[in-house]
Amino acid sequence: MPNPIKPKREAADNLSRQAFEIGGQSVLPGTKQTIQLPMSLLSTHTPMTIPVQVVHGKKDGPRLFVSAAIHGDELNGVEIIRRVLKSPRLTRLRGTLIAVPIVNVFGFISQSRYLPDRRDLNRSFPGNPKGSLTAQLAHVFFKEVVSRCTHGIDLHTGAIHRTNLPQIRANLDGPGMEELAQAFAAPLVLHSNLRDGSLRLAATEKDIPTMLYEAGEALRFDELSIRVGVRGIIRVMQALEMLTPPPSPHKSIVSRSSYWVRAPTGGILRTRLRNGVLIKTNERLGTIADPFGESETTVSSGEAGILIGRANLPVVNQGDAIFHIAHVHDATSAEKVVEGFHEQLDQNIDVEVEALLPPHSP
Repeated sequence: MPNPIKPKREAADNLSRQAFEIGGQSVLPGTKQTIQLPMSLLSTHTPMTIPVQVVHGKKDGPRLFVSAAIHGDELNGVEIIRRVLKSPRLTRLRGTLIAVPIVNVFGFISQSRYLPDRRDLNRSFPGNPKGSLTAQLAHVFFKEVVSRCTHGIDLHTGAIHRTNLPQIRANLDGPGMEELAQAFAAPLVLHSNLRDGSLRLAATEKDIPTMLYEAGEALRFDELSIRVGVRGIIRVMQALEMLTPPPSPHKSIVSRSSYWVRAPTGGILRTRLRNGVLIKTNERLGTIADPFGESETTVSSGEAGILIGRANLPVVNQGDAIFHIAHVHDATSAEKVVEGFHEQLDQNIDVEVEALLPPHSP
């Protein structure tokens, strides 16, 4: 697999740069165009399409896809892509950006994680043109978008009633992936093995390094998560030399593994913990009580780490996953990174990409 952080650059200033072909249409160098990829007909015979915007730079370079709403109720990525596409920096783009803010158009309309056939799109790649509706959508997206690219960033949130600390998930054993993940500058980088049927696995098997950004909660906008996502995509494009200048140095927390703390009983969960706090071994995380307050059960951690995800819904059933804790090698350093992240949140520092990265001549 080629090193994703140092893509081989084709002719640096190629006046004969070819148009980008997608969905049977051509996007000329130095232009951007919205393409509607035909998907299917609804039962009313209303056509459904996957909206894609292609920004095709004047000069050769990497081809990066950025996708969101593979799970239809995960909305942060839709706003992240909208803001990235509004950046005036893209007028100086080297290479090609393929932006797909809503992959699962069916789930997005119905505010559902899944498609009408109740299948998970992110367990259906690379898809099948003659399979289920989900398999067919996966096939169209993978064939028309992913397979035409050299790199990918897939945007996600936590599930409904569960929120995630902004984090990058990637196979850190892949060539150059940890360096590329660090370029994103999320508070945490979590090593995540490739899962059967996932977009990351299908893309990796085609030598298209792809990482996943997880932040916030389903069916909600989280402003900080959105800003970190916008900044992160721009920084990755800088690291790939699609934009200038190079990204400033950054060091995320790196975790090679994590675990979930599950509810030992059903009841009403009470906790004051927020994502990003340092968790000690056997620390009290919260309590689960009955509706009358006559009995309380303590919920405790296992090993030490950083809290990277938690349930927001106070009503829990026995066995529910309620706290997600990432193992860390250096707890002191990790705590400093997280403290800096929360200071940025508490002080309401503007990390909008254009404020953080002023215009720079190529």
